[in-house]
Amino acid sequence: MSNDGMSFSDPADSPALFDLPPAGPDFVLEQRARLRGLWPVAGCDEAGRGPLAGPVVAAAVILDPDRIPEGLDDSKKLTAKRRSALFEKIMADAVVSVASSSPALIDRINILAASLDAMRRAVCGLARAPMLVLADGRDRPPGIACGAEAVIKGDGRSLSIAAASIVAKVTRDRMMETAGLLYPAYGFDAHAGYGTARHLSAISEAGPCPLHRRSFRPIREFGRAAGDITPDVIEP
Repeated sequence: MSNDGMSFSDPADSPALFDLPPAGPDFVLEQRARLRGLWPVAGCDEAGRGPLAGPVVAAAVILDPDRIPEGLDDSKKLTAKRRSALFEKIMADAVVSVASSSPALIDRINILAASLDAMRRAVCGLARAPMLVLADGRDRPPGIACGAEAVIKGDGRSLSIAAASIVAKVTRDRMMETAGLLYPAYGFDAHAGYGTARHLSAISEAGPCPLHRRSFRPIREFGRAAGDITPDVIEP
C-alpha cells in the first residue's frame, strides 16, 4: 500500500483483456494517402548496403489492396523459405520493378547515393506510375515524378515497403548465388558478400575480385597493402 492509502495490485493479478498481436506492417500509410487522392502508392526499399561485395538492389512495389499476400513483413524477420514463397506471390499479384547499382557505381558515388539512385530507377521502371512513394529509411529517392515520403523502419510499418524489402532481398540473394558460381573462392552463395570471417580470409588469400567494393575499408586497406592506391570514399 502506498503512503496515500491507495493499494496497487501485482501485474500478475491483472491480466490483459485480450492478447495483443505482435506489431507488424499494415496498410494505414497507403490508405491515408488514398484518402488524400494519392493513388496508387508504391513502397520502395533496398538490400545490400552493408556487404563488401556485389550490387545494392532496390525494388518498388504497388500492391493490389484486394490481393495483399498474407504474412508480409520486414524481410530480415523472415526465413529464406518464407521470403521466397512471398516473393513469388508478390511478383504474381503486384506491380513490381527492380533496379541495382554496381560495385563500380558504389565506389564512384558512395553507397548512400548509389542506393538512392537504384531506388529512383526502380520507381521509374514501374509499369504503373505511382502518385506517392513510401521509401524506407531517412532519405527520399531523388528525381522521381511524384511525391515521396521517407519512412524510418518502414519495412516494419508499411506492407508496401515490406513487399519491396522482400523482392529486393530475394533478388540480391539470387544474384549472389550466381556470383558464387563465377567466383567460388569467396563463398558468395553462403554470405551474400557480407564481411564474414570466411569472406575476409578469402580476400586475404586471393585478393579482391571485380565484385568487391574497393571503397569499403577492408578492401581498400587490402589494396593499399598491395600497393593499389584507391580514392577514399566515405562509408555508411
